[in-house]
Amino acid sequence: MAADDGRDAPAAGGRSVIVTGAGSGIGRATALAFAALGDRVVVADLNADTAGAVVEEIAAAGGTAVAAVGDLGDPAVAEAVARTAVERFGGVDVLVNNAGIMDRMSALADVSDSEWERVLRVNLTAPFLLTRAVLPHMLAAGRGAIVNTASEAGLRGSAAGAAYTASKHGVVGLTKNLAVMYRKQGIRANAIAPGGTLTGIVLETDQDAHGPAALGPHFVNVGRLAQPEEQAAAIVFLASDAAGAVNGAVLPVDDGWSAV
Repeated sequence: MAADDGRDAPAAGGRSVIVTGAGSGIGRATALAFAALGDRVVVADLNADTAGAVVEEIAAAGGTAVAAVGDLGDPAVAEAVARTAVERFGGVDVLVNNAGIMDRMSALADVSDSEWERVLRVNLTAPFLLTRAVLPHMLAAGRGAIVNTASEAGLRGSAAGAAYTASKHGVVGLTKNLAVMYRKQGIRANAIAPGGTLTGIVLETDQDAHGPAALGPHFVNVGRLAQPEEQAAAIVFLASDAAGAVNGAVLPVDDGWSAV
């Protein structure tokens, strides 16, 4: 087994990396960034067409990637994604739990059962399931880096509706618990907390409903919108040897919104 300090970990350029939600937005930018370093990437996404397009983009640039398609809220799909990385690339060195969806900015009294269950399943249950699936492989290797995409909504109560806010607070808690539980086994867990970012994420909401009306004033100090590549750069850093002593951290990438 490798030493806890990660000295035997593969350098960037030889790692096996899983990125979820990798068909678009932050996930796509992250998959491309890892591939540009020479890492081998499992492009996991619900959409087969976008996942395939990213794999082709990586291959055209001389990189190595494979698509893994399915709903990560399904335990069988999560296990299959982990198995793909192990069988194709020899293990799992880095896991990026990035896939996520927005809610309707609904205040709690207006959240439907279906909205709650869908947002929590995609944003929190899926990262739990995939992390659980890859942990045995990381533990066997004695190393691993997990980076979760939380949100500004994981740091405050004024950035989204009840379901999304609860899910991203859950991601923050999951990240910190992972860091504590597995640091002696050479595994690090960190998260980024993006502010507004130019992605394809869809926000369907009634601006006259109580939730959006109550939240509106809080977006005055949101700052500029980030590019997906800026979020990807933070993820790549947290997964790198340069962040070897960073564990259990939640890094805001939000143009200072969290400091207001």
